[in-house]
Amino acid sequence: MAGRPSIFDEEKVLEKARELFWTRGYEATSLDQLLEAMGLGKSSFYHAFGSKKELFEKIMDRFVNDAIHRLAADLPIHPHPIERIREFFRGIASSPSHLHRKGCFMGNTVVELINTEHSLSARAAKKLERLEELFRTYIAAAQRSGELQTKEDPAVLALYLLTVWNGLNITRRVHPNPEALRPLIELQLQFLK
Repeated sequence: MAGRPSIFDEEKVLEKARELFWTRGYEATSLDQLLEAMGLGKSSFYHAFGSKKELFEKIMDRFVNDAIHRLAADLPIHPHPIERIREFFRGIASSPSHLHRKGCFMGNTVVELINTEHSLSARAAKKLERLEELFRTYIAAAQRSGELQTKEDPAVLALYLLTVWNGLNITRRVHPNPEALRPLIELQLQFLK
């Protein structure tokens, strides 16, 4: 039995739920708050998403897939992989100010849920590993082309970049001023020569 068709825009309700989770965190977001933000009744919510946890998993998947797709789309055509990495990090400082206080959605999830919802925390960590893999791909391409002189293992450099990413996303919550972030970003990326 197919049931009634959805009468809401799934993209819009997922975006509203993501904003609520990103601002409040998974644990602090109640079902009632989700229903209100999404403009859904309980039966519509459960029919469309199953549970709060399943909704959160869907949001994580979409969020990371979109972010990775945007970054990876340039890889085959970007003539300077290291410059692409620099642009990606510089985007932290140039992102809208309301994002600074929220930090990184995946990083927040890993830290918040490591002891309470281990499966969600592990899933978020896996999503961050996709970013690390992408960094590794860019670094290896830059080493092959001669753009990056260091012979350091691309896996080590990629993990370092992920560490920098996580640190900068925490720092931007404490110091949301782009002028404070820009020199930090440049300092952290000096090894990319």
